[in-house]
Amino acid sequence: MKHNRLRPLALSTLLVAITACISIYAVRPSGTYFEVTKHLEILTSVFKGVHEFYVEEPEPGTLMSVAIDAMLDELDPYTIYYPESRIEDLRFMNTGEYGGIGALVQPIDGRTTVIEVYEGYPAQEAGIRPGDILLSVDGKTIDGEADEDVGEWLKGESGSQVKVRIDRPFGGGVLDLTVDRAKVRVPAVTYSGMLDDTTGYIYLAKFTRGSAGEVRKALMSLRDSAGMKQLVLDLRGNGGGLLKESVSIVNLFVPKGTEIVSTRGKSDQWNKSYLALGRPTAEDMPLVVLIDGQSASASEIVSGTLQDLDRAVIVGMESFGKGLVQQTKDMAFNTRLKVTVAKYYTASGRCIQRLDYGGERDAQGKAKAVSDTLLRTFRTTGGRPVIEGRGIQPDIEVETPYMSTLLQRLLDEYEVFHYATRVASALDSTDVPDPVSYSMTESDWRGFIPFLEEAGFDYTTESLAALEDLREIVRMEQYDGVAGEAMQQLDRALEPNLDRDLGLFEDEVRQTLEEEVVLRFHYAAGMVERSLTRDPTVSRALDVIGAEMAEVIGWSGTTGAAEDPTRGCATAAYPFWHGSGGGAT
Repeated sequence: MKHNRLRPLALSTLLVAITACISIYAVRPSGTYFEVTKHLEILTSVFKGVHEFYVEEPEPGTLMSVAIDAMLDELDPYTIYYPESRIEDLRFMNTGEYGGIGALVQPIDGRTTVIEVYEGYPAQEAGIRPGDILLSVDGKTIDGEADEDVGEWLKGESGSQVKVRIDRPFGGGVLDLTVDRAKVRVPAVTYSGMLDDTTGYIYLAKFTRGSAGEVRKALMSLRDSAGMKQLVLDLRGNGGGLLKESVSIVNLFVPKGTEIVSTRGKSDQWNKSYLALGRPTAEDMPLVVLIDGQSASASEIVSGTLQDLDRAVIVGMESFGKGLVQQTKDMAFNTRLKVTVAKYYTASGRCIQRLDYGGERDAQGKAKAVSDTLLRTFRTTGGRPVIEGRGIQPDIEVETPYMSTLLQRLLDEYEVFHYATRVASALDSTDVPDPVSYSMTESDWRGFIPFLEEAGFDYTTESLAALEDLREIVRMEQYDGVAGEAMQQLDRALEPNLDRDLGLFEDEVRQTLEEEVVLRFHYAAGMVERSLTRDPTVSRALDVIGAEMAEVIGWSGTTGAAEDPTRGCATAAYPFWHGSGGGAT
């Protein structure tokens, strides 16, 4: 076997790092730290033994990466180790900024495809569109390359250039483009506008650095220029981010000095209380906040505290339930560890964490929610009961419309994406659809079935899967003869039929296709603007503002800190860290 001279060096480097850790802990007091030192020594000896004696030549970096990931898996899904190669991903999550062309790319059917273009950035200015397939970057062919490698090729210093070759489907052909890189900042406020003559709307997608400033700017613009008298703040799908940004956003609506959130950790440095430090921008403005099952972490601090202070009516679905804070720590050799350091508590004193990662797991090793009988009830400023350990429960619940299995399969297989690309390719610059009033032609709609048939689209349903389970039970209980004919009728009725099912679910499939076409011309803001016209949660929010708001929260335009002194959390778990699909370039 050929010996790789670099491997002993890599092993020695890792052993030095581990030994350094042992040395640090060796000077600490005995007890817990003795256990840490003991097991670090065991890890070192096992790691060295595997390298010296294993029959093959192991890769030290891979072994250590697997060991670290397995160790962190025992804690929670949100304490994450970032090797040097992924540090830029971590920075992007915190800031929303990177140097690149301003597009999202993702592998679809084995080809690196542009799935979104950011308005006002180099990719858009160069004419790159969603649906374009990347063939090469600076002469390097993409076929067979990992998606993250392609993303790194496209990123670079602001002002530099990158040459890309793309294949534009549906008659566009192969194009060679030169794109100037720039500093790209994905906005936290995806869209802001007026829902009616007096009601403003702000959609906040994430809590990155500067997001509070974006919300304030949008709020002031709607109030001063558009005549906004009341606001709907949409946090649906917002997985959170920076705690300080959530504090600053709450501060826009509550008086200076109001306690917004507090944190408690193992170390005294994490026992903090975060107050509103500035003058509010809209202290007396009626406010509705929208949440859903994907609203988490910082989104729950904002919605939960505004609920606790009886400052806003919360509308939508129960939120995710992430009640702890994480911080990034520098590790050896330019690596980082994002680690849970504290629990957070909203203004009433409740911790909204749903899952107990430190407690007993189920048979699959998944964390379980704390029993309802162990949860405590807290009180808002006005005395309304709110519960801990179950996320933020809306004051007014609005069920999210159920997505048909057909549409889910069409999205999963990217058939909606591909057909929208085809429809958009037939529209030229003089036929740009209006984001709100655009309607797909009957010809385009009728062309969807032959498009799917040509693509070989196939699907099944959950109903058929349930029927198969029922069939097994019928056989086991020997009711074949009695239920045989009825089972066959069910089989025929539930057998997927594309023509029938597209007719049955035409409204939602057609609407989704139209939104995807609008995205091609009006980007994320246009897609949000269009969705507002047919959003039942937004419609309910509009109904709430006025007399119903006073009835729900009894809000008189003043706020104050909740007086319930009880603080605590029956669960122990970790915050949500939101990441987007695809790779930002």
